[in-house]
Amino acid sequence: MGARILLIFLLVITAFHVRAQQPVTIAEGLDQHIFTYGEIEYLEDPAGQFTITQLQSPAAAHLFRPSAQSTPQNHRLGAVYWYRIRIRHDPSVKKHFILEYFDQTIDEITAYMPGSNGHYQARQLGDSYHFGQRLFRHKNFELELDNSRPGEQLYYFRIRSAQIADVIIVLRSVNKFIGYALNEYFSFGIFYGMILIFSFYNLIMFLAVRQVQYVYYVLYNLSVALYEACTDGIAYQYLWPGAPHWNQYAFALPLCGMSIFALLFTRKLLYVRSRAPLLDKLILGIIAVRLLFFAAALLFNRSWFNYKFIEMIPLAVAFYTGIYIWLRGYRPARFFVLAYSFLFVGFMLKFFIMLGYDRLNFGVVSYYSLSFCFILEMFFLSFAIGDKLRLLKRKKDKAQRQIIRQMSENAHLKDVLNRELESQVAARTHELSEKSELIAQQNEELQKANLLLRAQAAEISRMNALLEQDNRQLQNNVEKVSRARVLSAPVDFEEFSRIYPDKESCFRFLSELKWSQGYHCRKCGHDHYFHGHLLYSRRCAKCGYEESVTANTILQNTRIDINKAFYMIFLVYSTKGKISSHKLSEILHIRQSTCWSYSSRIRKVMEDRKRSLRQSDEKGWSKLVMEYD
Repeated sequence: MGARILLIFLLVITAFHVRAQQPVTIAEGLDQHIFTYGEIEYLEDPAGQFTITQLQSPAAAHLFRPSAQSTPQNHRLGAVYWYRIRIRHDPSVKKHFILEYFDQTIDEITAYMPGSNGHYQARQLGDSYHFGQRLFRHKNFELELDNSRPGEQLYYFRIRSAQIADVIIVLRSVNKFIGYALNEYFSFGIFYGMILIFSFYNLIMFLAVRQVQYVYYVLYNLSVALYEACTDGIAYQYLWPGAPHWNQYAFALPLCGMSIFALLFTRKLLYVRSRAPLLDKLILGIIAVRLLFFAAALLFNRSWFNYKFIEMIPLAVAFYTGIYIWLRGYRPARFFVLAYSFLFVGFMLKFFIMLGYDRLNFGVVSYYSLSFCFILEMFFLSFAIGDKLRLLKRKKDKAQRQIIRQMSENAHLKDVLNRELESQVAARTHELSEKSELIAQQNEELQKANLLLRAQAAEISRMNALLEQDNRQLQNNVEKVSRARVLSAPVDFEEFSRIYPDKESCFRFLSELKWSQGYHCRKCGHDHYFHGHLLYSRRCAKCGYEESVTANTILQNTRIDINKAFYMIFLVYSTKGKISSHKLSEILHIRQSTCWSYSSRIRKVMEDRKRSLRQSDEKGWSKLVMEYD
């Protein structure tokens, strides 16, 4: 009696569920229908114990529940889920229909298609099977639908996947499918073509300017392209159709590459190492941890590759770094922040949909949202790179204008010196002319004394030779008058500052001294360089090591004005270290303790280089600057 009551109860529940599930009717005007909500019923089967025969029985009908989401998902990775849909067939409709699964990452789909006499035919689908076994050579999974028998039919699907799968079941006419597939592959061509164009352009930029940031950007773009190809099934269709086992985890390699190369590109584009040292260390740490996680998953448990949400950490760090650098005044970072804003929105949309926020699922828009955000990100990152190039060009133009202005000033100074030289030569010539007339008069008066005349003639010849030598010496030394005056005579700071009036002139003089024998990198020995970010600094073209103009000199880490430091070195050197710190403080208007500390440092170097300085000329003070180690 109890068994009969239970059976009646199950039949009532079964009848209720059958009535609750709305069938989809095949009609002449129907080209496409996406099954959503109550049109799909599901059963969770963690142990995989049910068979199609058991689920066909009326007693098992109550086990299925209508989907509360528009797109059901397998929240337990690796577990078996059963889904069923109801279709009302109409043989009078002359169209051919198929059932299509959108999600290409589902590992195993066993479709039970109703046949004659209530029997079901099983068909195997999924990306764990060879690509050539599919009905169509298409990235999605398609099943041919038999519309020859009227009435309602139940279709069962047994699904198991190690990744979160979106169970998107679509009823399509073959004509609709062909048009959709052509448009979809055309869109893929545009998407991957844009990525290749971005990559090729930045590769050309790298060959032109030799900056490693372009290599990182190209590798990042290619990683994005390969990851998207893995997730949308293009890679399985065209790259490795005969390797289903590799296809299960192929996405992990480009996914890891996306995080690594995105962070490396961020470091180089935004100069994170110099602008935010702590963030630079954090980025390097995340890169190391990400590589360790990839190695651990590869060696111990490849199912860990499915934890894609960990990519949010590198993405958030890169996003925060861009905001931080932008707020600190680096203008190219604004396009970087805008680019990552789109990517962050797309990633968070996917993340929340994965967590079950069904209201954020807008169908095809949500499904391809991350791909669209990748394109926007690449577009605005290109603006960021261009903005950086414009900034570098602006700095270069400014430096060229400064050089031209300095060259004009040098030309003006040269003209002034030439005029002074001409005036001095004219005065000397006039003086020589007067002396020549005097000598001529003396020759007339001394004609009577022949021996004395010969002696005077010899003397006059000797004097003329000396005068000519003096004239040539005067011509050669006029250009060095000002510098010789400063370097060889006691002068005050005002006169000294005429030669070294500001920081730029001091750095220029120091640069000429430091690299007078040519540039060689202290790290790798390379002899080719670019201009660095600091004034007159040089950056190695091979290893990127940047050396300031004061590095490894006596002026390294000095906190006083560099022209005052020059003058202090000159005073200590010219007085042979006998000038007191109080006197230096009075002359330079610097605290006595600072003068004492810095002059002690100079005296120590003078003492260490005493032998070599004895043999130095008036430029020994500059040799003292450069011989500090």
